[in-house]
Amino acid sequence: MFQLLDPLSACHPDPPYRIIRSTMPAPPHPSTDPLQGLCREFRAHLETFYAQLKLAPPYESVEKAVRALTTALHALPKEEQARVAADPHLTWQQFRQAFESSGLSKKHRGIIAALARDRAGMNLPAEYDHFLNLFTS
Repeated sequence: MFQLLDPLSACHPDPPYRIIRSTMPAPPHPSTDPLQGLCREFRAHLETFYAQLKLAPPYESVEKAVRALTTALHALPKEEQARVAADPHLTWQQFRQAFESSGLSKKHRGIIAALARDRAGMNLPAEYDHFLNLFTS
């Protein structure tokens, strides 16, 4: 009797899932780039900011703010990048500039300004005043 053979089995003795796995690139390793770390930190601060205010973040503006931060950091000389990454005060200055230049300080302006007037009632660390002061000025 004749035995029907899978035409691919003659070419590839491994099962198909192994072929796919062997041709896929390895997953990227977590970056050690301090600039990417600052961008992730900024995004986390934005998420915390809006979550504590119980507001939905304006997602397009958040992405624009992260891009603005990335662009601003890459425009700095390497020495200045290292200083910004090492100094929390300089880091928050960059965060504030990106927040403002992206237009986030114009979104939910009335609501956040009213909430910011009662700063004691907010459950945000003092660093977030860098953002809140943009709504009260």
